[in-house]
Amino acid sequence: MARPVVHVFPCLKDNYGFLLHDPDSGETACIDTPEADRILAEAERKGWRITQIWNTHWHPDHAGGNAAIKAVTGCTIVGPKGEADRIPTLDRQLVEGDEVQLGSIRAQVIETPGHTSGHIVYNVPESHLAFVGDTLFALGCGRLFEGTPAQMWTSLQKLRALPDDTTIFCAHEYTAANAAFALSVDPENAALRAYAEGVTAKRAKSMPTVPTTMAAERPANPFLRADDPGLQAAMGHPGDAVATFAEVRERKNNF
Repeated sequence: MARPVVHVFPCLKDNYGFLLHDPDSGETACIDTPEADRILAEAERKGWRITQIWNTHWHPDHAGGNAAIKAVTGCTIVGPKGEADRIPTLDRQLVEGDEVQLGSIRAQVIETPGHTSGHIVYNVPESHLAFVGDTLFALGCGRLFEGTPAQMWTSLQKLRALPDDTTIFCAHEYTAANAAFALSVDPENAALRAYAEGVTAKRAKSMPTVPTTMAAERPANPFLRADDPGLQAAMGHPGDAVATFAEVRERKNNF
């Protein structure tokens, strides 16, 4: 079985588009649809046929291109059952534990409410790939537009449990701003300082910081470290991971 290929490209102001391609079957899925014309052009440039769309959540910069892409390709669209009323183009509604198949590629569905109420993630365990939408970012996490801090912390713990070598495809280029914030709440974290230096170097050359890996995020991303006693003490909530997470998120909102 050939290894899946992921093509990453910028869309809109700071989104990323992802095309997941199975060389064995020739099938291709686009993960979310931030910019239909750009996605179709990238697929054509690669010589790939889009057969599926995998939506992570309902926001227009993630599902807004569904109809236009389906009109051209006739693809099948899957996404979160909890947001089916806001993604009317869905052909299949997904819940925790479901699987989606793209040729020989199998992805597991993980429910990660917080950013939105029904957000889901697509984890491809055999290839160590995870498409996390707006739940987890490089050195950050999504805003809590619909969920609670407790929900988002639970969701992030699910992702934190993925293997170190999992490649994390998050949907926005927010990393430089996230690094600046992370250093403001966790300035003595050596892993974070080293990560931030790398981000600065990449962005100075206009290089992307996405994808990342769980090995890089786990020790450095403050939103994954709300149960760390040192961070809890610094945030004023010793022994309380949810309150610590909420405090870090609120500080980021106002940073």
